[in-house]
Amino acid sequence: MSTHGLQWYANCVTPASLDVLAHQWRADVLRISMYVQEGGYETDPRRFTDLVHHYIEQATARGLYAIVDWHLLDPGDPHYNLARARTFFAEIAERHAAKDNVLYEIANEPNGVPWSVIRDYAEQVIPVIRARDADAVVLVGTPDWSSLGASGSGGGADVIAADPVRAGNVMYVFHFYAASHGDYYYDTLARAADRLPLFVTEFGTQEYTGDGPNDFAMAQRYLDLLASRKISWVNWNFSDDFRSGAVFTTGTCASGDYGDTARLKPAGVWIRDRISSHDDF
Repeated sequence: MSTHGLQWYANCVTPASLDVLAHQWRADVLRISMYVQEGGYETDPRRFTDLVHHYIEQATARGLYAIVDWHLLDPGDPHYNLARARTFFAEIAERHAAKDNVLYEIANEPNGVPWSVIRDYAEQVIPVIRARDADAVVLVGTPDWSSLGASGSGGGADVIAADPVRAGNVMYVFHFYAASHGDYYYDTLARAADRLPLFVTEFGTQEYTGDGPNDFAMAQRYLDLLASRKISWVNWNFSDDFRSGAVFTTGTCASGDYGDTARLKPAGVWIRDRISSHDDF
């Protein structure tokens, strides 16, 4: 599961809720979604860096992988935050290099720029991580909101495969929202899986806004494809936001009743069932 933005919903990510996620839901991974703008990291770098340190330790204590999500959206050019990213990932990698469960997602959803710009950004941030953590997986966002170009420029995996990031232990990111992203996106993902190492670090069963009606049938098609290709995934999001994509009903985080299945929205019931019944690869 992915957290929602820590600036809004850190109260939903507690020892109690993480115990439920790890032990009742049987999750494998916590994506720590730290927004850069929108009241996030840029407003108080020390506070948000310390929050990420805290959640890495909490995830590690429960046997979870921790994805450190540098959650940029607007502006979509990751170079806007390059200096911040270098500072942030230098400290995170320095402190957690000895852990084998930490993955670095260095650009959540780049947009408005071509692959060449994203690749250039990655090749400036990855050496900062590698100088401190030589082996950890780095997750690189893809064009047009990590859609492999499906939401705009097109090209799919071809553009990336022809000019990949020049670094090892890199995976490329794909995001989808089942009620918005139909066959064209599905086919883009299927074709890319033949050519690139992929990680779906964010998906929802509803519309791309994280709200609206759920399309569980399309979501299951995607999960079946991911299982057949052994591609890992993370669902958006582990909070009680009012939108349909948040797993808990409003007020759950204040109550602390994370283990009460009556507190789950339909999307929460659906994703909990799939996490708790999944087969290990």
